[in-house]
Amino acid sequence: MRHISILGSTGSIGTQTLEVVENLGGFQIDAITGNQNIKLLEEQYYRFHPQLIAVYDEKNALVLRDRLKAEPVRVVGGMDGLMEAAAMKESDTVVTSVVGNVGLAPTFAAIEAGKDIALANKETLVSAGELVMNLVKKKGVHLYPVDSEHSAIFQSLRGNEGNAIRRILLTASGGPFRGKKREELISVKAQDALKHPNWSMGKKITIDSATLMNKGLEVMEAKWLFGVDASQIQVLVHPQSILHSAVEYEDGAVIGQMGVPDMKVPIQYALTYPKRLGNPFPKLDLFQVGQLTFEAPDREAFPCLGLAYRALEIGGTMPTVLNGANEIAVSKFLAGKIRFLDIAALIEKTMDAYTVKYDYSLEDLLEADAWAKAHAAEAEL
Repeated sequence: MRHISILGSTGSIGTQTLEVVENLGGFQIDAITGNQNIKLLEEQYYRFHPQLIAVYDEKNALVLRDRLKAEPVRVVGGMDGLMEAAAMKESDTVVTSVVGNVGLAPTFAAIEAGKDIALANKETLVSAGELVMNLVKKKGVHLYPVDSEHSAIFQSLRGNEGNAIRRILLTASGGPFRGKKREELISVKAQDALKHPNWSMGKKITIDSATLMNKGLEVMEAKWLFGVDASQIQVLVHPQSILHSAVEYEDGAVIGQMGVPDMKVPIQYALTYPKRLGNPFPKLDLFQVGQLTFEAPDREAFPCLGLAYRALEIGGTMPTVLNGANEIAVSKFLAGKIRFLDIAALIEKTMDAYTVKYDYSLEDLLEADAWAKAHAAEAEL
């Protein structure tokens, strides 16, 4: 019996993780966490019977605690609650799927406690990649990527340890606005940006996909996960989302991983590595797909990708600032306070106003995140 805790069990990755666990069997859910959706947390409790539920919103934690007062479960709140869920003694693996930099400290807590990590929280490596990977090495734990692209790269590296990577080919669907020019994006609305052609995801990551910021964040993740320079990571727009990413080796061989667009497959691989177990999930039919196409991303229409490369090149605490500013910009866009193209403009304005720190700790990163969010919230375009 394997024991896992899920940080962010009410989100897209969290709910799919529970589907995977239910299908596989042989797993005990020790802890689940959420923020606003306490109705779903309550439903998940009755399905999986965890020992602990952490609710980031402390008022919601009180409500859920009252609802479950007759049940043998502890309901805790706030960041302390997330930290407790991340470091539970019983758990072998922690799935980190919370959205945003709120996942930073709990992920560190899980690694410090010696837990293997199934990582679906991009911000952990975007903001603190160097610190995280150093701590993973120090503690001797395993970090398994859950993102479909990084899982594909991880899988493409198996059996090739010791062989030099020439390039990582990081694929992107192109999002709902693929092929549109900058002037066509001036008046697009949130409801348009939320119509992803291939993937079913949360609102924030879907908007990031529409701006190509999601791919910029994945470039940052790939650098730290696989020990390559940003110049070795090439983004390819692949609208079919069948080739999830690939690795090109020094001899010119390109090895990639293909499959239907279904996050449950990389989730399962992260939980069962190195085993590949049967499942009822949809399987790839290349006759039905017909063709696979690739094109270069349009950085003029989608400047967020270039901003991510720029932040990675600057280094230090700048990636944290980019990420924090992006969180605020996306929330403003979803609320109708700024236009689609203003997302990149707001991020760039925040980056330009910031003084980078190169010798930093986790506390410095959290301060940089708070500064970026405050500046982006108040900035006028």
